[in-house]
Amino acid sequence: MKLAVIGTGYVGLVTGTCFADMGNDVWCIDIDKTKIENLKKGVLPIYEPGLEELVKRNYGEGRLRFTTDLREGISEVTFAFIAVGTPSDEDGSADLQHVLDVGRQIGRFVEKYIVIVDKSTVPVGTAEKVRAVVGEELEKRGKGDVPYDIVSNPEFLKEGSAVEDFIRPDRVIIGADNQRAAELMRELYSTFVRKGDRVMLMDIPSAELTKYAANAMLATRISFMNELAQLCEVTGADIESVRRGIGSDSRIGNAFLYAGIGYGGSCFPKDVKALIYTLRGNGFKARILSAVEEVNHLQRNNFIDKVVSRMGENLSGKTFAIWGLAFKPQTDDMREAPSIAIINGLRSRGASFRAYDPIAVENARRILGDENITYYNNNYETLQAADALLLLTEWHHFRKPDFDKIKKLMKSPVVFDGRNQYEPDKMKKLGFNYYSIGRN
Repeated sequence: MKLAVIGTGYVGLVTGTCFADMGNDVWCIDIDKTKIENLKKGVLPIYEPGLEELVKRNYGEGRLRFTTDLREGISEVTFAFIAVGTPSDEDGSADLQHVLDVGRQIGRFVEKYIVIVDKSTVPVGTAEKVRAVVGEELEKRGKGDVPYDIVSNPEFLKEGSAVEDFIRPDRVIIGADNQRAAELMRELYSTFVRKGDRVMLMDIPSAELTKYAANAMLATRISFMNELAQLCEVTGADIESVRRGIGSDSRIGNAFLYAGIGYGGSCFPKDVKALIYTLRGNGFKARILSAVEEVNHLQRNNFIDKVVSRMGENLSGKTFAIWGLAFKPQTDDMREAPSIAIINGLRSRGASFRAYDPIAVENARRILGDENITYYNNNYETLQAADALLLLTEWHHFRKPDFDKIKKLMKSPVVFDGRNQYEPDKMKKLGFNYYSIGRN
């Protein structure tokens, strides 16, 4: 089948590449000329495990093409996927300007039947707005009789495993208002979902809301555990024991029940904000999600307070080793990363840093700058004469480090573990002053 994907960020590039890898002819379209030229050379704008190899192979074999010319990209396709960004506006709402701009451009150039697919995360009602702007542009051209359908097909990709998530999805949500569009979408996804029960057909508003509801639920679980962790610290309970206890309940499960320094990234923060805005716009107070957001922000401050309580309010002359900068492992994404708030909070008190992340250093430098921060290519290099180690991202190779080496390199054996990677009793026996989340 022939399709176009407009937008070559995480969602667009993974979507286009994975469809091409299944034998489809795919145009990936973006207004950024430099990005498109780099993609043609095999230089990706993001880090995602397994993606670079797929892009190079499918581009080399002609199934995947890149262009800045939307007219060229949609001229012969049956599907046009909108996969551009929907960042948070100042009031928390999703900024739809890029989505609607793409809709207008499709309306200016489309000549035959097309299924326009909202792949971007968008609030309820966006499909009708896209439908309206496409129709307006067609009318201006005197092409009001060109048929088109709008479909909502939200993405459920986790950064760090996006390719695997797309190829082997838990479910494919298709929101459509007619049988023709629904069946075309089902056929397009058939190679990924041999079991038909993984394809869920529903109305468009329900599909749009499903994405926000999923991310908000996961964010709620994280904030719930972080709030419980605060209670554990003052009562002597252990959040890891609590997690195991409630996670063994089949009605609850273990996913997203880990206490830490809060969620970040490109999805949870903005999607929670957007759902809060939507609820309020429809006359509701969004009590639960407002609390979820508040707890998440407070968790960064709680971690800073741990450091300050141990090291002092004035951190001038103190140097901290930082292990991990990205918001999660297996990505270079720094959007809403907890490390930003933590480093800035300690830096405002005079602290200096020696930082390491296996992937995200360049992005981190753009955000954090170089003031009082030196970046290293090895995690052990950060420890030289450090007053304390702050573990902020749970990269796999941090799980079993050489603790004797850590002690020898550091000025003092103090570890603040924001991801609960180590066992408190073991750290105590090894001679560390160890501080984690919700554990004594």
